[in-house]
Amino acid sequence: MSDLDRQKWDRKYAEGDPVPREPSAVLLGLDRYLPQTGRALDVAGGSGRHGIWLTGRGLDVTIADVSPVGLALARERAAAAGVRLTTLEADLEAGEFPPGPWDLIVSVCYLWRPIYAVYPRVLLPGGILAVVQPTVRNLERHDKPPAGFLLEEGELPKLVTGLEVLHYEEGWLADGRHDAALVARRCMMAI
Repeated sequence: MSDLDRQKWDRKYAEGDPVPREPSAVLLGLDRYLPQTGRALDVAGGSGRHGIWLTGRGLDVTIADVSPVGLALARERAAAAGVRLTTLEADLEAGEFPPGPWDLIVSVCYLWRPIYAVYPRVLLPGGILAVVQPTVRNLERHDKPPAGFLLEEGELPKLVTGLEVLHYEEGWLADGRHDAALVARRCMMAI
């Protein structure tokens, strides 16, 4: 990500843009696939809405995000919720990926296609990847996110290599967007 991206997200969080507090309804619908113990990484987790929920389920959560303002908000919200999580300021597109191994990686509304090659290497054997990402069809009803941050229809399962897909759906899902939702597991054998 560029410094402009960091500044954009810092400004969004600092100006009090409506930043959801509740986890994605689509992610909540994937609950039965997600572990309740172990280490979890919330990729581009911003203000912590998913990380706080995961921590409350019993996971040791790290939120990695480019925005220090968003991460400060996540820490504040976690304290108010009475949970503890770790925040990590990281440009996932330019730097090192947070070291694993991870029992769970969650990515909601963050698209950088090269990162999908990293996920199988940093998940523990049996570890879970959960992704919720809008597709280009979302533009039929919404102007955000812009086209550069949208999957092609049917693209997400093709990005996930080295993992066993446990669940995949695509459509106008619970968050009101045209989302692709996927849960995949790293095979028990080493990669």
